[in-house]
Amino acid sequence: MKNKSALIIAIGLATLGLLMGLFISNGLKSVAERNRTVVVRGLAEKEVMADKVTWPLVYKLVGNDLQKLYSEIATNNKTAVDYLTSNGITSDEITINAPDITDKQADMYGPQNIPFRYTVTSVITVTSSKVELVQRLIQKQGELLQKGIAVIAGDYNYQTLYEYTGLNDIKPDMIADATRKAREAAEKFADDSGSKVGKIMSGSQGQFTIDNRDPYTPFIKKVRVVTTLTYSLDD
Repeated sequence: MKNKSALIIAIGLATLGLLMGLFISNGLKSVAERNRTVVVRGLAEKEVMADKVTWPLVYKLVGNDLQKLYSEIATNNKTAVDYLTSNGITSDEITINAPDITDKQADMYGPQNIPFRYTVTSVITVTSSKVELVQRLIQKQGELLQKGIAVIAGDYNYQTLYEYTGLNDIKPDMIADATRKAREAAEKFADDSGSKVGKIMSGSQGQFTIDNRDPYTPFIKKVRVVTTLTYSLDD
């Protein structure tokens, strides 16, 4: 009787062990299948024209009589504004900055024998969406010299700035393009490994960046985004 009971118990334990082994095997297989993924990146780039420009017109005056200098500045500013508005720039696109005055006699470390005590810098800023028009005016700004205004060009402190503000308009297409390229990369990986690309497990969109295409054409911008996606792989 005892031997029979022991045999039954042994058979039961063996069966239980077999079932547990089967369950563990299936479980490991399920985990392995869930872990079969591939992480890929898709890059989308697009060149666009700037749609906003900020152009500082800078000129300087020197002298010893401040009242006279202020009068000359007022005259020059009116001449410059009239020139701009007559060439298609509207008054609300023009800002006249307060003049910056340097008193050389106030500099104790500066030279004592100077012909002019004051240097006045005046800045007229044009901010406009008429990028091509402003570019044409920049190219012919020498015409202001004929009107008695010597505009300073190439000053590092007064650079012409170009911007692109239409990012929201191109975002959807660029994200779709980056996602498509990521999918193509995943499919190439799957083909090489004898698998098929499944569903997206996770994904993240990198930041959009807007940079000058090169140092010589700052009005042409390069927009860039990288999308990172994780796909499952199926047999």
